[in-house]
Amino acid sequence: MINAIIYLIVFAVVQIFTPLIVHNGYELIAGHAAPDTTALLIADTVVSSVVIIGIFLWLRWSEVSRGYVQSRPWGTLTWCAVAAVGAIIPSTFMQELLPPLPNLAEIEFDMILRDRWGYFAIGLFAPVCEELVFRGAILRSLLQWSCPAGKGNPGNHWLAIAISAVFFALAHFNPAQMPHALLVGLLLGWMYYRTDSVVPGVVYHWVNNSVAYVLYNLYPNPDLKLIDLFGSQRYVAAAVVFSLFILLPALYQLSVGLKKAK
Repeated sequence: MINAIIYLIVFAVVQIFTPLIVHNGYELIAGHAAPDTTALLIADTVVSSVVIIGIFLWLRWSEVSRGYVQSRPWGTLTWCAVAAVGAIIPSTFMQELLPPLPNLAEIEFDMILRDRWGYFAIGLFAPVCEELVFRGAILRSLLQWSCPAGKGNPGNHWLAIAISAVFFALAHFNPAQMPHALLVGLLLGWMYYRTDSVVPGVVYHWVNNSVAYVLYNLYPNPDLKLIDLFGSQRYVAAAVVFSLFILLPALYQLSVGLKKAK
């Protein structure tokens, strides 16, 4: 547990202080030239991700192996992508049922998602970085704590998955994102537990963020609700049901196909 907390603190500290270094570096290079706020924000996100990936790999806090990919789990990874698509509308619907939560990062996300280079930060670097940290390091440590070899109840893995999902939600530093992040964190944690690999999580995370990026550029109103998109509650319900017909078979296929590499 202590190691998991240390990993979370390091993740948060890098996220907080890297922008200061990036901004100071820009001022040294550009002098008094007016900064491109969006470019700096994207640079902050990318550099933070790269630094975190470097730290966790260099210190071996997150273990990376080619074993899972070498087992050629292409069908299972496809179902990961399908599950990510199928979960978006049901998750959004559930979140809209909750009381409105403060969106502390609305302006920053708007700037990143509107820029084509923002996709590199949100769609590519963030999934790899967050999976290495929250599944490859934090959840791996929590599983060792809750399910020590030869001791305890094997069902305790759900305790580890739940704690890692809470950490994942809190690490977004934005209440409006936390409910979705919590649900996704539970699913990604289960994927990691079943495979001992971050690869399924990276695929799911990449598709989730990529779809969010595309939808935001198609419908850039941050206050857009499902009813605004579909026109009536009946069509919203139909969209949720249709999405569940995508999500539930994908989860079943994953329950069958997610296995540790031999």
